[in-house]
Amino acid sequence: MVIALAVAALLAIARPARADIGETIILRCTHNQSLSGFSQAAYRRALDELEADLEEYSGCSSRIRQAELAAAAGGRGGAGALGQSGATPVPLSATPAEQRAIAHAEHGAEAVKLTGGTIRPGVVHVDIASALSSLPTPLLATLAFLLACLLLIVGGALRNRVRAGRSR
Repeated sequence: MVIALAVAALLAIARPARADIGETIILRCTHNQSLSGFSQAAYRRALDELEADLEEYSGCSSRIRQAELAAAAGGRGGAGALGQSGATPVPLSATPAEQRAIAHAEHGAEAVKLTGGTIRPGVVHVDIASALSSLPTPLLATLAFLLACLLLIVGGALRNRVRAGRSR
């Protein structure tokens, strides 16, 4: 009896475990479940908590933004899994700041002057130094060793020819 009362008291005191609302939205998105019924703050929190690799490879960021827009428009939040709801995804328009950044990137940036020279966008300067500097160090060491061996062999062959020519 005492044990039952102690367990009941502990259960009453302990806070119920709740998942973070942002994490809940992200989990529902990764499992292709409906994203409807959340507040604007919850959608913003989910977008803030969305990890870069998940954002890049899953498409969850666009689905969460669609649900956020639908909730803002008074709709039913986000649709369920694609194909289950019959809804087609609506493309999102870029913000004015994003449109300016896109236009700036399309027209290219100006040249940047550094102490070593000027860097111009879109111009690729290829030289042997840049090709060798991108190689791994062990490969460079192996190439240097092989070059030294080649020089020793060629030098030995030349020495033998010179000695053979003098002895005649």
